[in-house]
Amino acid sequence: MQTNYTWREPEAEIGAELEDVASNTSSKISTDFQRPVYCILGLPFDAIAMEQATVKIIDAARSRQRCFFSTPNLNFAVASLAGGEFRDSVIRSDLSVADGMPLIWIGKLLGLPIKERVAGSTLFEALRNRPGKVLLVYFFGGPDGVAKIAAGKLNATASGLVCVGYQSPGFASVEEMSSDAVIKDINDSKADFLVVALGAKKGQAWIEHNLTRLQVPVVSHLGAVVNFVAGTVKRAPTWVGRLGGEWLWRIKEEPALWKRYFNDGLTLLKLMALHVIPCAVAVRLHKRDSNAVANARVSLAVEGNNCTIIASGAWEESNLQSLREVFASATAAPFHIRLDFRDVTYIDSACIALLMLLFGHQSKISCAFSLCNVQPAVQRLLHLFCADYLNQSGNVEQHKSVRMAAMR
Repeated sequence: MQTNYTWREPEAEIGAELEDVASNTSSKISTDFQRPVYCILGLPFDAIAMEQATVKIIDAARSRQRCFFSTPNLNFAVASLAGGEFRDSVIRSDLSVADGMPLIWIGKLLGLPIKERVAGSTLFEALRNRPGKVLLVYFFGGPDGVAKIAAGKLNATASGLVCVGYQSPGFASVEEMSSDAVIKDINDSKADFLVVALGAKKGQAWIEHNLTRLQVPVVSHLGAVVNFVAGTVKRAPTWVGRLGGEWLWRIKEEPALWKRYFNDGLTLLKLMALHVIPCAVAVRLHKRDSNAVANARVSLAVEGNNCTIIASGAWEESNLQSLREVFASATAAPFHIRLDFRDVTYIDSACIALLMLLFGHQSKISCAFSLCNVQPAVQRLLHLFCADYLNQSGNVEQHKSVRMAAMR
C-alpha cells in the first residue's frame, strides 16, 4: 500500500496522516532540520555567533542533551574533500561552526550570513569566563602530561569550568583508546563537557566510535585547547585572528605545522579558482524566478521501508520550511530515502546544506540516501559547492561501510 502526502502551501501544517507516521514511530537518533545551515566547501555550517554557540552548549550541558559539535577550519575542509568518515563526521554533528577566517571570507564572497568566526579555543574561553553555575570538563588527549597540567591550571583559579578528570592515551589506536576502563573513567567523572585532543581525524573517529557509550552530553574535538590551557602553546592575539593571520602565529609556536598550512594554502588556491569564484559568479548571475520559488512543491510517498520525496521548483533559504518539515517527518522512522529532483530548477547553499543533514541522518542509521534525476543546472551547483557526493546514489552498504569505518 502506498500513501502520498503533498505539501500545498509553504505556511500550511503538515498533513494529519504524515503526522501520524511521525507520532506512531520513534527513533533514538534524531536530526534537527531547523538548523540555520549553509554549505561551504562541501560541509554544512551553522550561521550562529559566538554568544549563540555558547548558549547552545550551556543549554545542552544543563539539560544533559547530546551535543556533538565540530569546529571545522580550512584544514578540516581540505581533508573532507576526500570524503569518507571524516567528512561525514562533520555532517553528522549536532552543531558545526566555522573556525577559520578563510571559511568566513568564502562565506562572505558567496553572500552567506556566516559572518563571525567561532573558534573552538575562543568558545572554550567564553565558557570559562562566563558567570553562573560551573560546567564540569574532562580532557582526553594531548601530548603526554599536558592534560594534567591543563587540569591543574584550569582549577587553580575560579572560572565557569572545572576539570573533573583527564587522560593522555598517547599514540594508541582508536580501539585501544576505547576500552571499558577508559569510557568508565570518563562517565564516572559526571562531566558536562568532554574535550578531545587526538588530532582531527583520529579525534572525530574516536568520538563517533564511542558516542553511544559516553554519558557526557557535550563532546567536541578541540585539539589545541589542552595545549592553550596548559600554556605549552600560546594563543594568537585576538587582532591576529581577526586579520586571518593565526596560521602564521601557529607556525611561530609550532614550526612543524608549516607544511600543513602550506599544503592547505595551495589547495585553497585551487578551490578558489575551480569552485569558489565560479560559484560566486553563478550565484550573482542567477536570475531569481519568483514564480518557481513561490510554486515550489514537495510530496512524500511511503511504501514499506522506502520513502520517496519528490520536489519541484526553485528552493532557496526563503522557502525551505516545507522541505524541513517533510525531512523531519520522513526520518521519524528508519526509511530508505530517495529524493527525486527531476523538476527542481535551482537550489542554493541553504538547500544544499539541508540535504547534507538528511544525508548525515541516513548514514547515522545505516539507511540509504539517494538523490536522482538531477537537472544539469543543479548538478553544476552541487559541483561548485563541492557537494557532488550528494548526487552519487548512496545505498545501505555504503552507509554501513561508513559506520564500520568510523568504528575502527
